[in-house]
Amino acid sequence: MTVLLPDAVLLLAVLLALINETTARVSTAEERVPSGASHRTYAIALGASVLAAFGYAPCAALDTHTHFFFSRMIVIDPFASVMKAAVAAGFAITLVYSRAYLEARNLLRGDLIMLALCSLIGQCVMISGAHFLTLYLGLELMSLPLIAMIALRRDAAHALEAAMKYYVLSALASGILLYGISMIYGATGALGLDEVSRVLITGPVNTTILLLSVVFIVAGLAFKLGAAPFHMWVPDIYHGAPAALTLLIGGAPKIAAFAWSLRMLASGLFPLAVDWQPMLAILAALSLVIGNLVGLVQRNIKRMLAYSAVAQMGFVLLGLLSGVVDRQAGSAVHAYSAAMFYNMIYVLTTLGSFGVVLALSRRGFESDQLEDLKGLNQRHPVFALVMLLMMFSLAGIPPTAGFYAKFAVLEALVNAGSIWLAALAVMTSLIGAFYYLRVVKLMYFDAPAQRTPIVTTRSVCALLALNGGAVLMLGILPGPLMSACMYAIPLIFQPFC
Repeated sequence: MTVLLPDAVLLLAVLLALINETTARVSTAEERVPSGASHRTYAIALGASVLAAFGYAPCAALDTHTHFFFSRMIVIDPFASVMKAAVAAGFAITLVYSRAYLEARNLLRGDLIMLALCSLIGQCVMISGAHFLTLYLGLELMSLPLIAMIALRRDAAHALEAAMKYYVLSALASGILLYGISMIYGATGALGLDEVSRVLITGPVNTTILLLSVVFIVAGLAFKLGAAPFHMWVPDIYHGAPAALTLLIGGAPKIAAFAWSLRMLASGLFPLAVDWQPMLAILAALSLVIGNLVGLVQRNIKRMLAYSAVAQMGFVLLGLLSGVVDRQAGSAVHAYSAAMFYNMIYVLTTLGSFGVVLALSRRGFESDQLEDLKGLNQRHPVFALVMLLMMFSLAGIPPTAGFYAKFAVLEALVNAGSIWLAALAVMTSLIGAFYYLRVVKLMYFDAPAQRTPIVTTRSVCALLALNGGAVLMLGILPGPLMSACMYAIPLIFQPFC
């Protein structure tokens, strides 16, 4: 039961935050909770996420066993522990980057922090799901609080529009996913990932129903990953939501969505790889082309990063579809490890990119246009250097971590024999490099559009510097993180026992 202690810490944090907010409201007899209570709630969330991250790490390193709980609906293994540590750390970093931004807009409220914690718990459930219903419940527990957080800013029409779009499209995608799951149940009579996989290997099944179920499930996965052509919610939500909430959506949840997809495809539907691999190939190709081409014409930073996210998810899908060659899974560990490494590096660069955007924003001013980055090197050299490293990593320029991540995925793709996809990925990456390097040009070669001093805290400056240093060092020494990925991935394929 000790492996569940980090999850218990997060649940306890939600309860403590709720008690703190309730007692503060009762003691003041006012509708508005005092700012001191909100700061305590923030401290509870930050402390709990840090403790959880440090709790998951030793679980991954010291416990190589697979544990099942709640009638085999929850699984705790090194893969789950590694991914949970990553999402908890990403959540904590997001809170640090977002604090000043939220305070300036009166959004540092207890209800928002509690919703964020609930979303984090949903991400952990997604990562540990060993049953199709558990995976779905985790998905909804992650998504619904995010929608509510976006809608909390009732005075911003763009935020309300973004929340409505996210809600409607997320409901549609959930319906499609549930329909696919119902077909899986109809064909196999099971919903546990191990049971479904066993029936697909040994038992007679209706292939027509299975093929339709795979189509619906892959469509639902593509929506949650933000892959084209199910990507239209991504730029709208990124643009419409406040920048801090955009980071909550585009940061740690991307890790949870990847783990969730890998659980479904590599554990439950692995015997059907020959059916879902061509679908992923089409989605990956569309994501690479649409994400990089449309990103060229964006003038809003958040929309540019949104289309960048679409293109980056294309690379993640390339890793996922490279695991099975001629119905053999000999290269699966390498391919899925490359996809996992790429996903984690992408989230790290996203945190750094939005961290700079949040640091440049101030009360009454959103630093969300490319012109706002003009002359940043003259205004704050540290922020400019961090943003340069983030852009280089997203473009795949050495010696940043993004270069090695792209190289690992392309190597897996070539080994799988998908030469045309590898060529397409290289060509579209060259196109995408233009809008990443355009940001560098604006920061270092253009005169500042404004001279307003950049005021931020030492903690944000230090964390951004560490973020940039991590992206650089993981490009020079990627071995430790890649080893952690290759250590965690094989247990996805071991028989559930």
